[in-house]
Amino acid sequence: MILKKVMILIVFFLIGISCYGQSMDLESIRANYKKAVSDKKICLTMIKGLSTGKESSVHLSYLGAFQMIWAKHITNPISKLKTFNKGKKNIDNAVMAEPSNLEIRILRLSVQKNSPAFLGYKKNIEEDEKFIKTNNKDITSTHLKNMIQSLI
Repeated sequence: MILKKVMILIVFFLIGISCYGQSMDLESIRANYKKAVSDKKICLTMIKGLSTGKESSVHLSYLGAFQMIWAKHITNPISKLKTFNKGKKNIDNAVMAEPSNLEIRILRLSVQKNSPAFLGYKKNIEEDEKFIKTNNKDITSTHLKNMIQSLI
């Protein structure tokens, strides 16, 4: 009888953990985005939380951005490049899925402005800046407003 109760508790605990990973709050993701550049632990936590594969295009773009930041924390050059390219692919997939999503464009601009030129990921800077300047009127998030101010 006790074993049965313990098993039921374990099942509910595991369900709770899996549900938590599937719906990360966008405001906490936005708040941790800037911090992840200097904090490896936050960066890795965000990647793990966003890696469920069941999120929106915005979540996919954040996953890509955090992966690209993670590349800065890695020392092995081959791993750095693989991680960067994985993040780049995720951001590009998010943009293809929702090309008119302002937040995704802000993230891509942020990454492209801060990535080294030799990686060749700077081709959309002017396009994204123009899009953001034209469409930023309805932003309510303080984190996004601050990000825009620092980018443009």
